[in-house]
Order: sequence, then C-alpha cells, then structure tokens
Amino acid sequence: MKDVLGIINLHENEELLREITRLRPLAAVPFGGRYRIIDFILSNMVNSGISNVGIVVKQQYRSLMDHLRSGKEWDLARKRDGLFILPPPDHVHYANSIYKGDLEHLHNQLDFLNRSSQQYVLIASSHILYNMDFGEAFQFHLDKEADITVLYKDEPVSPENRFSLATVVAVNSDGRVTDMGIKTGRIHGGKIGLEAFIMSKKLLLQITEDCVSRGEFDLAKEGIIKNLSRYKVYGFGFKGYMAKINSIQAYYQANMDLLNPGIWYELFNKSGPIYTKVKDEAAANYREDAAVSNSMVANGCVIEGQVVNSIVFRGVRVHRGAVIKNCIIMQNSEIGNNAVLENVICDKDVKITADKRLISDKNYIMVIEKGMVV
Repeated sequence: MKDVLGIINLHENEELLREITRLRPLAAVPFGGRYRIIDFILSNMVNSGISNVGIVVKQQYRSLMDHLRSGKEWDLARKRDGLFILPPPDHVHYANSIYKGDLEHLHNQLDFLNRSSQQYVLIASSHILYNMDFGEAFQFHLDKEADITVLYKDEPVSPENRFSLATVVAVNSDGRVTDMGIKTGRIHGGKIGLEAFIMSKKLLLQITEDCVSRGEFDLAKEGIIKNLSRYKVYGFGFKGYMAKINSIQAYYQANMDLLNPGIWYELFNKSGPIYTKVKDEAAANYREDAAVSNSMVANGCVIEGQVVNSIVFRGVRVHRGAVIKNCIIMQNSEIGNNAVLENVICDKDVKITADKRLISDKNYIMVIEKGMVV
C-alpha cells in the first residue's frame, strides 16, 4: 500500500468521556496498561505498508504530540513522507469558536494533500479499536473499481451488543452500499461502520471542495451518505474483534475485554504488533503480601496489596492491605494502605489515601479525574 496516504481523523465526539478527555484528546487516552488509543489505527496503517500519515487534530493536542514525538516507534521518522500533525484552522483555538466539522479541517490542509505523492487515501478514526491489515480492503477497492470503500464490522444482534452514535451500513449481495446512516440511539448489532474509508485522493479533494463550497462540513454525513447514488460506494466487512470507544462504559469494557486471552491476542498481534512510545522501566515489583489474579500489571509498578480483574498502568503503587477489583488504574497513581476500590477508573497521578472505600456499580463506573487526591 505504498500508494496510499493515511489520514487519522480525530473528528470524534468526546462529550460522553469528559472525565478522561478534559485535558487531552480521546486519541491520547491511555489504554491497556501502556498504550494510547491512537496506537491501534496508527500501527494498523504502518503494518499495512502506509508510510505517509497525517493526523487531523482539533484542540488540546499537546499530550498527543508528546506521545507521538517524531513517529520513530512506528518507523515514521523519515526524510520523505512520515508522520505529520495537521492542526485545525486558527479560529478553532479561541474560546466560543464553533467547530464546523472534519471537512473544514481537511480544507485547511489542501496543501498537504496536494503535495503528497500517493494517489489513494485511507481516512480513519482513532476511537474504534481493531487489528487489521488494510491490504485486503484496498485490493477489494481496486477490484470493484469503487469510488469509495466503507469498512464495517458485522456484529451479531444481541442485548450484549450496545453501540451508540454508530454508522450502520446496508450492502447488497455484490457488496454495494445501498444505505448508510448515523444512528444516535442504542444499537444492538448489525453492520457497524469502522469510520474508515478508502478513496482516491482526487475524489477526497473533490468532495472537500464541493461540500465546503455549499457550507457542508461533515465527511460521512454530507460527503458520502448524501452521495450514495452519485458514487460507487462499496462495503468491506472486517471479521475480527472491534471496540468502539465513545463512552466511559465502552472505554471500561474495552479494557476489561483484554483480560480475555483470545481477545488480547487478536487485538495486539493478529495482523501485526501494536507499537507505542517506549519507556525504559524496571519490571513490576511484587512484594511479599501481594496477591494478583486475572489482571494486567505494567512495568514500574509496586504491588503490596490485592489486585483482581484489573488493568494497572506503568508506575502505579498499591500499598499493603489495599484491594482493587474490576478497576483501571492509570500511570503513576497511588493506592493507600487498606483502601478498597471496585469498578473504578483512576486517571493519571491520582492518589487514594489510606482506608478509603470507593465502590460503584459495574453499569455506572466511577471516574477519579487526573491528579486528584481522594
């Protein structure tokens, strides 16, 4: 896929995750012990042979830039092509500015698009996690002579499947997309869009210019869905594990899914490894009274208490007598002596003092925001 430009589109609704996205974009939210959410789509692109990637950012992207740096960990620190941060228009940085949509950002980056040498574009969101080699989808796009290929996952209809703000796709027997819509209510399955599209760069430029000239700024709604009869739009089905992170509950459940070895292997290894920023830290230190079961514990942790069914990030300290169960504890947090946490998410640098009890219902996860002392 040397002839494909990757664009990671951070046009994502973060309102239902404000507790963990107040100071960072969703793409930079920690996940799975030592990763960030953006690592998955970025690694998928690199593993598929894409060597030129632009990231369309909105606001508060300092933490994202700190994580990505030069792109070295993804082999994108290059003299030609590589990793590019594509900032929003100037007015978006000001208070009370109105965010119009992703096409406004793309229109602001026409120079980057025009100067890239690739003839095709894969544009995808970061908040849907999966491990996929895009080569097969790109070949499907070429074989069908499609104008646009929409990637989707066919999820079985069941009460356990709960998607919201999801793109739902309908295709015919030949794979042609016959209908497509963005559902705001709860969905229990079906062909759920991965918010990833393949098209020629020429067509993306045409859609961007046409929509912006009419005061339309949403690529999916106004660039693609409104033009299903105008363009040859096909759907390519993905058959692996997929998690859509668009709420605190969805973020929590996606982390908990990693405690299933089959899901962990599929998400991190199936079509290629997931890369992330490297940190040199000692292995986790388990003290004499430590008791850990069915959990992921990252490097640099010191465990003296009990950890059950939890995800513990780098540099966390769990003191003697503390019990954490069904929790996500992010970097450099500290759980005091004899504290009890159940169904809790602690953001980075949180300190839970001795003897505190924080227990919430598994259907309404408690979130302790970054840097708080409880």
